[in-house]
Amino acid sequence: MYIAERIAQGVLNIQYETLPKEAIHWAKVGVLDYMGCTVAGSTEPAARIAIDVLIDQAGIGNSVLIGRTERLPALEAAVVNGTASHALDFDDISNTMGGHPSAPLLSALFALADEGEYSGRALLAAYVAGFEVETKIARGVHFHHYTKGWHPTSTLGIFGVAAACAHLMGLDLAKTTTAIAIAASSSSGIKANFGTMTKPLHVGLCARAGMFAAKLAAKGFTASPNVFEHKQGFLDVYNGAGTYNVDRIFELWAAPLDIVEPGIAIKQYPCCGSMHPALDAMLQLVRKHDLLPDQVSKIKVWLHTRRLEHTNRPWPNSELDAKFSVQYGVARAITDRKIIMAQFEGQAFSDAVVHKLLAKIEAFPYTVDQFPESNHFGAEVEVLTNNGQMLKARVEQAVGRTSSDPLPRDLLRAKFENCSSRVLKPSAIKQLYECIDTLELASDVRLITQLSTQLL
Repeated sequence: MYIAERIAQGVLNIQYETLPKEAIHWAKVGVLDYMGCTVAGSTEPAARIAIDVLIDQAGIGNSVLIGRTERLPALEAAVVNGTASHALDFDDISNTMGGHPSAPLLSALFALADEGEYSGRALLAAYVAGFEVETKIARGVHFHHYTKGWHPTSTLGIFGVAAACAHLMGLDLAKTTTAIAIAASSSSGIKANFGTMTKPLHVGLCARAGMFAAKLAAKGFTASPNVFEHKQGFLDVYNGAGTYNVDRIFELWAAPLDIVEPGIAIKQYPCCGSMHPALDAMLQLVRKHDLLPDQVSKIKVWLHTRRLEHTNRPWPNSELDAKFSVQYGVARAITDRKIIMAQFEGQAFSDAVVHKLLAKIEAFPYTVDQFPESNHFGAEVEVLTNNGQMLKARVEQAVGRTSSDPLPRDLLRAKFENCSSRVLKPSAIKQLYECIDTLELASDVRLITQLSTQLL
């Protein structure tokens, strides 16, 4: 049996009726967080530009643009919603995937669901299946795939999208296998484009390509079933011989489901997740010692070397660049005593007080003397004050990073409401929350996308 066929069989084995209650819970958490982030991101320049380009070419369709009043055909709607969902870099992440699992999956699934009548249970099962695909493939290719420079959210997410859409459409084993094989030829996304609009575009393109693969397969399109193991296939081309382990893809398949353990990591802050443990540590010091900007002489920050590669940006030069600057985030933690969306908008990155602090902040990769080799989610912060006092804090991993240390429900709801309130009517926000909270009872998920268009 080819790898793509084994993955497809695993997809078909995931059905709502056999999902553990924990999987249903976490899937609804993922949908809630996705919807809030996408609504908020719908007004961002990256999403607006994508709409401007597509609306004239694609024409009017049936699929809702979340947080907007326009509609597009499903494939184009997936591009816009995917771009919006990741525009703020506030959407959920996955320790296993090394990326953002829900944005590509749900951008495709909701756009596809707008074409017909699909139940909440059907969408939840498809979402869980797609989540399992992208994260379990990640187990087989990481961390070489990540460190090489691929953006797993899109390079691996596309397989999850193709699988999830095939699941929602009810494709059989052969066609689901083909959808996954087609998707391999559209896998793309490089980390060189982090800090620009192209990073969220990765999600939009991934959502479209994965859905397109499933639609093509449904109509009888063909692809090579040996697309993973072929000497010029995905594994050897994208990773390279000796840098992947196929057994790891299947050894823990659905046992447990990755959406359950380690689970979805929900972000507290609207910036790169690699920065979050350092922000948690810095905020601890600020609140414990009532630390003020003019009291700081020097700050040292330690992150895992893999995370520092894209967050060591001492002088960010745009609002998007600031989302990937651990120095900027740490400075903002001191000046504002919190991390919020407004700090990554407009010219906020050029704030004079922040710039004064940036000159005092250095970032370093941490060593095995600071954190065990197995921990790549920690951070340590050291502050030298003007009076010679040395303040230190360390965080093993950011709050909300795993299902065993979840973001408290009140904070999850507050994040959703804060994001949604930028665009939607209060009544729509309340209804949307309630609909997602009982999603498994919905006979038609188009109610959710309809609510996302009730603008202020």
